[in-house]
Parts: sequence; C-alpha cells; structure tokens
Amino acid sequence: MSAHHTQLKNLVEIDSATVRIAGDSGDGVQLVGTQFADISSMDGSIICAMPDYPSEIRAPAGTVGGVSSYQLSFGSGDITTPGDTPGLLVAFNPAALRVHLKDLEPGSIVILDEDTFDAKALEKAGYQSNPLEDGTLEPFRVIPIPMTRLNAQAVRDVDLPASQKGRSKNFFALGVLLWLFDRPMQPLLEWMMHKFAGKREVMAANAAALRAGYNYANTAELFRVYYHVHEAQLPPGRYRRVTGNEAAAIGLVAAGCRAARTIIYASYPITPASDILHELSKYKEFEVRTLQVEDEIAACCAAIGASYAGAIGVTGTSGPGLALKIEALGLAVITELPLVLIDVQRAGPSTGMPTKTEQSDLFVARFGRHGDSPLPVLAAATPSDCFHMAFEAVRIATKYM
Repeated sequence: MSAHHTQLKNLVEIDSATVRIAGDSGDGVQLVGTQFADISSMDGSIICAMPDYPSEIRAPAGTVGGVSSYQLSFGSGDITTPGDTPGLLVAFNPAALRVHLKDLEPGSIVILDEDTFDAKALEKAGYQSNPLEDGTLEPFRVIPIPMTRLNAQAVRDVDLPASQKGRSKNFFALGVLLWLFDRPMQPLLEWMMHKFAGKREVMAANAAALRAGYNYANTAELFRVYYHVHEAQLPPGRYRRVTGNEAAAIGLVAAGCRAARTIIYASYPITPASDILHELSKYKEFEVRTLQVEDEIAACCAAIGASYAGAIGVTGTSGPGLALKIEALGLAVITELPLVLIDVQRAGPSTGMPTKTEQSDLFVARFGRHGDSPLPVLAAATPSDCFHMAFEAVRIATKYM
C-alpha cells in the first residue's frame, strides 16, 4: 500500500479500467486527459485513448454543444480500444453530465463538481430539475466534490487574476484521479516545471491544485477504496506513447531508410490526417520531404510525380479528400508507379465529422475506382500497428508497381 494513502482506505487490485473526463472545451479536459494517460503509461499500463471535442465553432460555455471529453482505457492486458463503456466519469459541469450519463452502466462511479450545479447552469444544460436531487443518479456511485471552491482555496496565495486561478480546476480533478488509481504525482510535477518554466505563477497554481485534489481524495470520507491497476508484463526496453498518425509517420521514415530512397509526402491539410504532415516535417535529416499543396488532387499527382522521379511518393487524406483523389489513384495504377495513400478515416458521409473517427471508407478504398484498377488495402488494428502498416505499404508499392 502506498505510504501516501490513508490506512483506512482499502486497496482493490484490478486488471484494467476505463475513465472518461468531460467538461467545457475551455476546461482543459484534453490536457489533463493526456497527462493522466502519460502517467498511466509510465506506471506500467498499456493504454488506448480517445480525445473527443466538438467539430463546430466553439459553442457557448455550459451548453451540451460545447462539451469536450477524453476517454482512456488502461490495464495489464491487450488494450486495443479506448472502450465503449467507462467505469468512471468525471463531469466538470451539468452539460458534461447530461451528454455522457447515458453511456454509463449502473454502478459506475460519477465524480462531479457540485459547485457548478446551480440554476443557471442546469438551465443551459437543458435540465428541468437538479440531477443531484431528483433521483437521476441513483443507479450510480456519485462522488460530489466542491471542486471550484476547493481549488480557489488551494490557489488563493498565488499571484494570478481570479479568472486564471479558476483554470487550474482541471488539475485538482487530476489529483483526485491520481490518488484513486494509485498513481504518483512526482512525474507530473516535474512535467509542470518544464511545461510552465516561463510562467512560474501558473506552474505554482497548477501544482497547488494537483496536490489539493490528491490530498482531498486521500482525507475526505468520500471514497471507501482506491484502485491499483496491475502492470503489464512487457519485455524490458524503452517504450513510448504514440498516436496512429505518429506511428504511421515513423513507419514511413523507417521504410524510406530501408529502401534508401527519399520520402516525398504531399498533402492538403485535412482533419484528422494533418498530424502526419506535421510529424513528417520533423524528419528532414532522414531524407523526408513534405509538401503542402493547394488541393487534394494536386497532392496525389505530386506524389505520383515524385515516384516518377525516383522517390517514394506518399499522400494522405480523409474521406472527402479520398473521393477527390480517385481519378489520380487510377493514374498511378495505369502508369504503374508506386504510390502510398494513407486515409485517416473520419465519421459520417460527405464532409462528415472531422474530429470523430469511424471505419467509414473501407468500401470506397477497396472498390472506389474506375475500370480495372485493383489496389492492395491495408487496415491497421491498433495505433502502434500503423507503423507496420505504413512500412508494409511502402514495401508492397515499391515491389509490385
């Protein structure tokens, strides 16, 4: 048992957990979700995360349209998805609770900021009555915490405007999660020193909020137990957390090195594929060249031209861009030039939902061309599998075209 946990609390050993953090787009949900994922990974868990934020222009604060969330599954086994049903929800306001409560199974833990459940916030979220009082939350284990007030107390001596002090509430919630899942604080405090090196007061506020959340969870009588997730049994070595886009980019770099040829990546910015362009731009020393062009067709044709000149031509896109590239794909087939196209799929038909993912393009990838123009199609199973997918795609393209 950790020395930082009150002895009256019972430790429960578990193999995996799924946590979802939700709040307004300005609540810092993505930041604390990413940091909790990093800490969990460093503490020995295999992780898979799903950031979820609105595709639209930012909605008014406190409304269901402006809710952002971050879901993380972590454990000792083979974690290949972020999970369908979270066992724990952290809701920063009534809108976040309203959006995500339907995804919870009975018995799930709900941690919420009870300070935000006032009449105005409830009305903006579409509640006719307060869910803390009307029995809506009876099927769940509800942990109401006055996060806003406790955070204000924790940072009261920091020399920042009141509006900026309130922004550290996300780290208060993160402190609660670190305690609840037996995670260490020190790596996060060290990260803060680096992240906010030029903003000492901001760092002080966030560190104070983090410690306050951790200590509150430890000393308050709200939690009967805390959890320890078993470590994954992995071979000794160096590991890193990667997204699918990062892994695909590194796979292309490795393939170019193995083939001893320059990688030319041409693309038009499109969510959620743009991260590949951003990542590849960091590898110029490995003979990787990136090109941002004026449209999707130009991107595909530029990659084909690069292959004609002796490089390995690669392009990337998402669903709407794939539709525009179909004619150029046929050109690559008929000219028998190697081309790799990475389609980072978004949800829905037409323009769809840029910030949501779905296996929405598999049929168009397989069959969406004119005439007799078959192509091999590779589909990654996990984020790390994207490395092998990109490497294998280059091998197939250069060998058989």
